[in-house]
Amino acid sequence: MINALAALVGAQLAGELLRHLLHLPLPGPVIGMFILAAGLLMRGDVDQLRGSELDRLSDALIANMGLLFVPAGVGIVTEVGLLRQYWLPILMGLVFSTVLGLLATALVMHHATPRPRSRPFHREGKR
Repeated sequence: MINALAALVGAQLAGELLRHLLHLPLPGPVIGMFILAAGLLMRGDVDQLRGSELDRLSDALIANMGLLFVPAGVGIVTEVGLLRQYWLPILMGLVFSTVLGLLATALVMHHATPRPRSRPFHREGKR
């Protein structure tokens, strides 16, 4: 699992480095995720990922994902004063980003989902 952890952390660090050097508006971990996906696609290992170290590590991280939100929750509790002061812009940002995320997901699914081939119309009994 050390190799898988090194791959994940390495991809994240590469993403952070690219973000910093190129002044990209995306978070480093997101860029790192694209780097990791591109690396797996170029190696052709995507089909063999089931049961691999990376698969087991990913499952373990996802199973414990709730723990990763504890620091964010503590940060929110410690900044209640700021929340009271800026609640409207925060709420607007949350609503706008949620709607934008839903629209982006719908658009991707619309274009990525294969459509059934249309068959010529025929009535029952007449062939």
